[in-house]
Amino acid sequence: QVQLVESGGGLVQAGGSLRLSCAASGSIFSIDAMGWYRQAPGKQRELVAGIIGSGRTNYADAVKGRFTISRDNAKNTVYLQMNSLKPEDTAVYYCNADLTIYSNGPKKYMYWGQGTQVTVSS
Repeated sequence: QVQLVESGGGLVQAGGSLRLSCAASGSIFSIDAMGWYRQAPGKQRELVAGIIGSGRTNYADAVKGRFTISRDNAKNTVYLQMNSLKPEDTAVYYCNADLTIYSNGPKKYMYWGQGTQVTVSS
């Protein structure tokens, strides 16, 4: 029942911007953490940005100063604003969430979005 739906990927030129969104739906009690990972061909999936319940954020060094993660708690949605995009940012971006859900009582579980392609041309 719980799922993460991503949107906002696409093709942009270097220096351009994109905003990714990830909406969690289902019987969600609380969002403990949400974040964005990316995976380029031949590389491991790596954390790009994350935000925990307190609002604390963290970013990969490669995106600091260019990307901003934010959330709308009322909509159970997390966003990734990506500015000054570089060809090195090209990857499939995956939303990740640590959720407490209703399933015969509250239970913590991790979910992944389907991935959205971001391609930055030079």
